[in-house]
Amino acid sequence: MANNLKGIILAGGAGSRLFPISLTGSKQLLPVYDKPMIYYPLSWQMLLGIREFLLISTPTDLPRFRELLGDGSRLGISIEYAEQPAPEGIAQAFVIGADFIGNSRVSLILGDNIFYGKLGEFREATEFTEGGFVYAYPVHDPERYGVVEFDDNGFAISIEEKPQNPKSRYAIPGLYYYDSRVVDIAQNLKPSKRGELEITDVNLQYMREGKLRVKCLGRGVAWLDTGTQESLLQAANFIETIELRQGMKVGCPEEIAWRMKYITNTQFDQIIGAMPANSSYSKYLRNILDIPG
Repeated sequence: MANNLKGIILAGGAGSRLFPISLTGSKQLLPVYDKPMIYYPLSWQMLLGIREFLLISTPTDLPRFRELLGDGSRLGISIEYAEQPAPEGIAQAFVIGADFIGNSRVSLILGDNIFYGKLGEFREATEFTEGGFVYAYPVHDPERYGVVEFDDNGFAISIEEKPQNPKSRYAIPGLYYYDSRVVDIAQNLKPSKRGELEITDVNLQYMREGKLRVKCLGRGVAWLDTGTQESLLQAANFIETIELRQGMKVGCPEEIAWRMKYITNTQFDQIIGAMPANSSYSKYLRNILDIPG
């Protein structure tokens, strides 16, 4: 499914929209209900079969991510780390991660984006072999995002970054798939007026070549961007509602590693044993391990 597909998680940025709660560290380490924010994008990529990761963050925050996630081996995956000295655009991740990507296909997910719902909507992107693959999602505030315009036949014909007058209400979420050519494309980009290497310019390059696939996500998928105080609270409330209603956790990498057989029952038991026994998180994991089947 995700053979030869590597994953980059971009967890940098200053978190200025979340000031002052972002002063103490990376926004991607802030809690979303019962877990650090970074658990959700990592878990989503694991669910899609990705097992090799590069996490990019600031020099200050990288040690905290390493302490939280380690090298990934306890989850049956691999996590490498790289510094983003200054936030100079999403596309900078492909420049920083050039050696990690090599000749592989790559998926980039933003560390403050949460996805929930039908995994089947995303299978096609993990299997593509050439070009780029992104998604479109209807939002009420498209001016905050890269906005895609479609023609009467449903084909994407333009993409604009944070337009004042959006041509549609379809935003491109922070989840992108590309072939290895993305490294060359990113390395040859010129900074925008904002002084950043824009992911929209990467998408436009693939679009000009006729090699960008844009797929509209259906109602069975929820996309949450946790970049503001309001959206952070909304995401926490959403996760709480789902978990309490279903009795199953969202974005739990230990459970995903176990269910996808990245780790054995014994390894799963050892992970649980290293957690505080009185935490609801460890109790949940212990409960699912003890349930037959």
